[in-house]
Amino acid sequence: MQVTVSRKAHFNAAHRLYRKDWSMEQNDKVFGKCNNPNFHGHNYELIVSVTGEIDPETGFVIDLKILSDLIKEHIEEAFDHKNLNLDVPDFQDVNPTAENICVVIWQKLRPFISTENDLEVTLYETPRNFVSYKGN
Repeated sequence: MQVTVSRKAHFNAAHRLYRKDWSMEQNDKVFGKCNNPNFHGHNYELIVSVTGEIDPETGFVIDLKILSDLIKEHIEEAFDHKNLNLDVPDFQDVNPTAENICVVIWQKLRPFISTENDLEVTLYETPRNFVSYKGN
């Protein structure tokens, strides 16, 4: 029997959507106000979900305390109150769109989740705009 458990977290971060190899006009056309050279910020909401079999000894798919600690160490400490473009090496050459942030979070957490379990990351950039990534 497969069960999904989830942990919710949040972080606040600034970013700018732009491509270094495009003109300012092209960036403005594609990214609009998100291309503000002075950056802009979001209060990101994050849901990390792990799906797998229930361990008959513990009754857990994954210990939620362990999942909470992983999110705190690898995501919140790395992203919270940071400028993603300037302070987070993962975005040195990657445009920090919600889609790319979600994939980076998944990549940071995947090594710590048993390969027997599926991992899904859902990232809310605003209450109405969110993305999910399952590694495929």
